[in-house]
Amino acid sequence: MSYPPPPGYPPGYPGGYPAPRGTNAWAVAALVCAFLFAPLGIVFGHVSLSQIKRTGEEGRGLAIAGLVIGYVMTAVTIVVVVFGLLFLMAVAERIDDVRVNDGSTRVTAAPGRADRLPEFVAPKNLGANCQYPKADVPAGAPVTPPRSGRVPTEPAQISASVSTDQGDIGLQLDNGKSPCTVNNFASLAQQGFFDNTTCHRLTTARAMKVLQCGDPTGTGAGGPGYRFPNEYPSSQYRLSDPGLRRPVVYPRGTLVMANNGPGTNGSQFFLVYGDTHLPPTYTVFGTIDATGLATLDKIAARGVAGGGDDGKPAAEVTITSARLD
Repeated sequence: MSYPPPPGYPPGYPGGYPAPRGTNAWAVAALVCAFLFAPLGIVFGHVSLSQIKRTGEEGRGLAIAGLVIGYVMTAVTIVVVVFGLLFLMAVAERIDDVRVNDGSTRVTAAPGRADRLPEFVAPKNLGANCQYPKADVPAGAPVTPPRSGRVPTEPAQISASVSTDQGDIGLQLDNGKSPCTVNNFASLAQQGFFDNTTCHRLTTARAMKVLQCGDPTGTGAGGPGYRFPNEYPSSQYRLSDPGLRRPVVYPRGTLVMANNGPGTNGSQFFLVYGDTHLPPTYTVFGTIDATGLATLDKIAARGVAGGGDDGKPAAEVTITSARLD
């Protein structure tokens, strides 16, 4: 016995009811490809919606799901790729930077031609806002950070002296050029932070001649537990200036901050006893007098312990005191 088909259905339809519609194959493909290759899932999703509209097949929900997931996965992929490229660029830039530390990464100063330090032009905000935020590495010895905010730039020169068991080293601190750095050195000296610390590194290479001091741990990794930005000569360049990567000559008799990258100044410093080629990313904050250079020459003449041109000085150097005069 058969029943007449419902209104709107073609005569002779079996049992009077329509056969179930199949699921559109493109819709299934869209959902699967959305997870495997999102852009293809988006394409298949649009194709399936177009076919479903024309044929009346099932699978609209699958197609829409494929489209949504495809767009989301594509957006996530783009974000990951962009951040990945930025990260790789940052890593490459970091590797290219000349690093000053006593760890496995050494200064690689180029022995070729280098320019002189740039002329000093005082920035408008010189000494207006000195900041000393906490560093990633805790202090190697008890110390209080120097005062923050505005610091005086006068007098332009401040006398200081460093006494060592190898001889005295007189200094003139360039307060008129690098007041935040001088403020830091003066604070550390007055607190006795440098007293009874060793100068852990001597470099006698052709393009770099420095004695490195200021680490209370004597390892090259220690500091005061805070950090602060570069000043002169970095202050004479725009941040995007390629000149920040080109070596300049830090002349004999220059007092320079050591660092491990931008904004990582702490307590370690270079006593430059011979013309040294470095990028202008190391803050100059003073000069060394004739007595101090004679002391440094004597230390350098003994060479590096174990030979070579970079390492612990053969003549152990201990700072007995560092004070402002």
